[in-house]
Amino acid sequence: MPSDHLLATVSALKNGLTSLPLGSAMDNTETWQQQFLQSGEPGLQDIAREIGNLQSLLSSGTLSATAIGNSLTMLGDQTGEVAASAAVDLKKPLTELADLLRRHGGDLLAHAAKNQK
Repeated sequence: MPSDHLLATVSALKNGLTSLPLGSAMDNTETWQQQFLQSGEPGLQDIAREIGNLQSLLSSGTLSATAIGNSLTMLGDQTGEVAASAAVDLKKPLTELADLLRRHGGDLLAHAAKNQK
């Protein structure tokens, strides 16, 4: 897992979901998905499958805050599991990425729930 790409992803997410153009987000997720699918590690392959789900949600034409929020939260949980057993130099940025994904997912879910009332 390239740490430069990891740090760039964390940095981009710190600026918020809407600061990242959709095309850039799709390119970024595509890069991660390919690396994880080829890793041979079941935990990373699970993340790759969820990234595929997120890509489908983002390109569907009708964005669902609930569905995207659930996907981001799932990715955060899965990334957190990987972070727990990651190499020392990757543990901190992976944990930060997991927290950011869960926070953005939770924000979207809260926004969706508020708009349904």
